[in-house]
Amino acid sequence: MKHENLYLVGMMGAGKTTVGRSLARRLKLRFFDSDQEIEARCGVKIPVIWEIEGEPGFRAREAQAIAELSVLDGIVLATGGGAVLSEENRRQMAAHGTVVYLHARPGHLWQRVRHDRNRPLLATAEPLARLRALHAERDALYRGVADLVVDTGAQSVQFLVRDLVERLEEQWKRSA
Repeated sequence: MKHENLYLVGMMGAGKTTVGRSLARRLKLRFFDSDQEIEARCGVKIPVIWEIEGEPGFRAREAQAIAELSVLDGIVLATGGGAVLSEENRRQMAAHGTVVYLHARPGHLWQRVRHDRNRPLLATAEPLARLRALHAERDALYRGVADLVVDTGAQSVQFLVRDLVERLEEQWKRSA
């Protein structure tokens, strides 16, 4: 059944972890965050993995975590912002559940992540410009894999989750 798992994709700061936790509680599903899973497995924070293994090493660990979590049933998985860069990750998510793109404009994202030192891709002289470039590069990938696109904007998490649950239930009825 396509809607056994939910996958949240989107840029860093879009609210995947916060919304995912609340959504899992509401739907009585188990919650996982792929970045937290990687950190738990490695025993170090994401920036340390990036420093030692670079982006390719991190992306390989991310793909492994997504593949292993995708075989579970009844989960909500908040993915890392770059998870959609891998065609295999996109295939895994689409094959094992419903994919929701939490969309936010780069300016909103910047307001949310500007003080977070746990973002290796923003460790640059122009982090907002980098965020805009990443958004431009990834937006089509997020939209391409998504069953639903939700604008996170400035609405509360409670409103967003309630709206998302209604939209998911509507979609699941249509596909039943």
